[in-house]
Amino acid sequence: MEAKLKKELGTSILKTAGHAGGGCISEGQSYDTDTGRVFVKINHKSQAKLMFDGEMASLNAILKTGTIKVPKPVKVIELDTGGAVFVMEHVDMRGLSKYSKQLGEHLAAMHLHNKQQLDKQNKEQQTVGKGAGQSDLPATEKFGFHVPTCCGYLPQENEWQDDWVTFYSTQRLQHQLSLVEKSCGDREARELWSQLQLKIPKLFADVEVVPALLHGDLWGGNVAECTEGPVIFDPASFYGHSEFELGIAGMFGGFNSSFYSAYHDKLPKAPGFAKRNQLYQLFHYLNHWNHFGGGYRGSSIRVMRDLVK
Repeated sequence: MEAKLKKELGTSILKTAGHAGGGCISEGQSYDTDTGRVFVKINHKSQAKLMFDGEMASLNAILKTGTIKVPKPVKVIELDTGGAVFVMEHVDMRGLSKYSKQLGEHLAAMHLHNKQQLDKQNKEQQTVGKGAGQSDLPATEKFGFHVPTCCGYLPQENEWQDDWVTFYSTQRLQHQLSLVEKSCGDREARELWSQLQLKIPKLFADVEVVPALLHGDLWGGNVAECTEGPVIFDPASFYGHSEFELGIAGMFGGFNSSFYSAYHDKLPKAPGFAKRNQLYQLFHYLNHWNHFGGGYRGSSIRVMRDLVK
């Protein structure tokens, strides 16, 4: 692997830098190269390239908003032995503590970026003699993403949709429930889903959802800080409802009140937020059920029961 890395990166030096790490999906290792230190994620699964291509596209999209720090992606390399590696900038990170407030501000700025681009584009189209606004990241009026991204190791259905309720119901919840059905055919989940589908549109009755670029998997393990401020990493991006981001953020801790206050100063809670937050947590409970087994069945069923009341 190291010979291939040297060749693909065009470096004569490739020396392990002692910063090893990794989650439950991939391993990680830092290396010193001719041009500085890089962090390399390694995964030997057959779908590793698809997963890393999605992560690279996510990091690039977030980077182009200029709103929040992420490690700069370098290259995805397929391994001859199967699997792939993903090379990115090495960032010296520590746990989030000092920069919680800034994380809230920067995340809100990222979520508002596409709306600002759309507003700018519409304004310029109405001005005689002006073309469409130039930006590194074109504005989008749809929900989805231009490549598949993986939340964990499961690919998400990111085909573009005009309507958020349709996108979220079919390409997020229905997709996860189909995987549950395939693996264990849970009758209660099936029955609750048939009731819940009818109730979802009502949860959005008074809300205008503008597509926002999302990190997509923003739990406490995917945020940190460096000397310059907060950092987010391991994204599973797509354009969706900004509130979706706060679903998993509230499930496993790691975010304090200064984060939420700063975020909601820029993006205030809309009516019905609490119920929609449960709806967004449901996706992550189902996704955990599909990744880690029946230990997450209880949480998934409980949320569905609450939502159909």
